[in-house]
Amino acid sequence: MNQETAVSEVHPVTPIRNFSVLLSPTPRGARLGRLLATEQLRTWGLPMDRAAHVVAELAANAATHGRVPGRDFRLTLYVVADTLRIEVSDTRGDRLPYARHSTPDAESGRGLVLVDALADRWGWAPGPPPRKTVWAELDLAPEPSRPCSGATGDLYQETPG
Repeated sequence: MNQETAVSEVHPVTPIRNFSVLLSPTPRGARLGRLLATEQLRTWGLPMDRAAHVVAELAANAATHGRVPGRDFRLTLYVVADTLRIEVSDTRGDRLPYARHSTPDAESGRGLVLVDALADRWGWAPGPPPRKTVWAELDLAPEPSRPCSGATGDLYQETPG
């Protein structure tokens, strides 16, 4: 479930850390994923705020849109050098993720827009059928400020001036 490798070929002095767990595709499984991820990041001594939000959104999407009764989803965290990679794999490869721009009064539909704003990179990859993996990467090196990665649409409304 949790593994740390002391030496890698890419970064000889940087440990590679990983954590992986299967979770039920339910709201409870999604919450448990966020709690386990934040505890693991705490154990590794890494910042948790952005990562916890990304894990929460990706796990909630797996429990909501990737749900197949009796088939769990997998949450995986990798840390290589100064990058945290969060992966959530589910068994609904036929439902591909996309960031939609919800209306201001919509009660849901902003998950991947939030992931786009919080992560430095994100995307998805097909797995062996019927699986897919949605991933997000967070740079752990401090940056002065980071704009949104370029989502377009009606995310912001201009005020008349």
